[in-house]
Amino acid sequence: MLSFEEKVKAQELPREKVFRDPVHDYVHIRDRIIIDLIDTREFQRLRRIKQLGTSSFTFHGAEHTRFNHSLGVYEITRRIISQFQRNYQSISANDGLWDQNERLVALCAALLHDVGHGPFSHTFEGIFNTNHERITGQIITSPETEINLVLRRLGDDFPDRVASVIDKTYPNKQVVELISSQIDADRMDYLLRDAFYAGVSYGTFDLTRILRVIRPFNNKIVFDFSGMHAVEDYIVSRYQMYMQVYFHPVSRGMEQILKHLLARAKWCYMQDDVHMKTPIGLLEPFLFEKWTLEDYLRLDDSVVNSYFVHWSQEEDRVLADLAYRFLNRKPHKSIIVNEKEVTQLSIALSEELYNFNYDPEYYFSENSSYDLPYDHYHPDRLSKNTQIDLITKTNQTVELSKVSALVNSLTGKSRGDHRLYFPKELLTELNRIPANQLNENQKMILVAYVNERNDVTHQIQQRLF
Repeated sequence: MLSFEEKVKAQELPREKVFRDPVHDYVHIRDRIIIDLIDTREFQRLRRIKQLGTSSFTFHGAEHTRFNHSLGVYEITRRIISQFQRNYQSISANDGLWDQNERLVALCAALLHDVGHGPFSHTFEGIFNTNHERITGQIITSPETEINLVLRRLGDDFPDRVASVIDKTYPNKQVVELISSQIDADRMDYLLRDAFYAGVSYGTFDLTRILRVIRPFNNKIVFDFSGMHAVEDYIVSRYQMYMQVYFHPVSRGMEQILKHLLARAKWCYMQDDVHMKTPIGLLEPFLFEKWTLEDYLRLDDSVVNSYFVHWSQEEDRVLADLAYRFLNRKPHKSIIVNEKEVTQLSIALSEELYNFNYDPEYYFSENSSYDLPYDHYHPDRLSKNTQIDLITKTNQTVELSKVSALVNSLTGKSRGDHRLYFPKELLTELNRIPANQLNENQKMILVAYVNERNDVTHQIQQRLF
């Protein structure tokens, strides 16, 4: 019976294969297991799942998929491991350096880390109570999947090893941090890839330099002190991508319509007295939360979008209208609010929407989008971030924000905003009312909407003049 090392050696390809990639130029593969995992039905399904969901309504080039991203995460992980093998390979037990026997489990985890994502992932999860992280583990460990069959070639325990890397329970923390930390292969790829396809420069950083200064040390991942500015650049790029792309108000407005559309569809199909022309088909198991892994794997963006087309022709006015808005990019408008304003303005918007025949349950929503650009380790918190450590020439480690004034200014501080979303038509209706006939709610809404935009203009004027 072959040992694990012998199985790894036996599956190496006689000649390296490559995928052409617009971000990394080439994705290099020299292991048969990686090629076979890519060819599985579960992984090929990622070609039909958009990476950025509703962001493509704002950045029309952002049509790339989870498939693209997963290959990119694999490639960055492969490059890091190759650098570790050349310069920091473990010589003796417990020396804190890279154990090359971990190479294949790290590469498989990198490739498969997003395999459980579904259509419009986070919005779908909120309505139908699914969880892509848990499903990723199920896809990897279930004996019914092609992915599991491929992984078990390296041993019956190998799927569990790969899954434990993704859920952060794997004993070798270096392997976990390659895939999941505050500066990992996953984040590095999605920043570069999302920026490329969105057509923006915010997410770009010096990947070549990062890969040069990353290293294993004392059973964790650190960065040479000389590479501090490249790491700073990465932190700032990530911050800018969240503020300018991921939290874009139009994308969030479309996401709110999608959320309400799915919720209304669920409500309609659960009513005995509402006649629906379109059979629920592949979504039915999710209405009753009795779905199987196979049911989940049948879904992708195109399947769910096909239902939206049918729903736009349904007799239920709310469902048809929301489907029309989503399919034809009719985003909701929004107002930024603070804690003092949110309750009163929410009530005003809900009442006015009701007065103009819009059900607030489906045409009004709140959305908070906040991100923590960087934080250091807090042993007293339940959520323990893996901080970024720099290592000096004398092998002393120091946490990044202690030596970087730039990163320190972003550390521990959530950035983002809280918005109230509502149909654009409400503003149109309110603007038609003579000023002397506006009620208090209507005045409050119009003032809040105008003040937000005037405040932005004022900030720009202050900067320019």
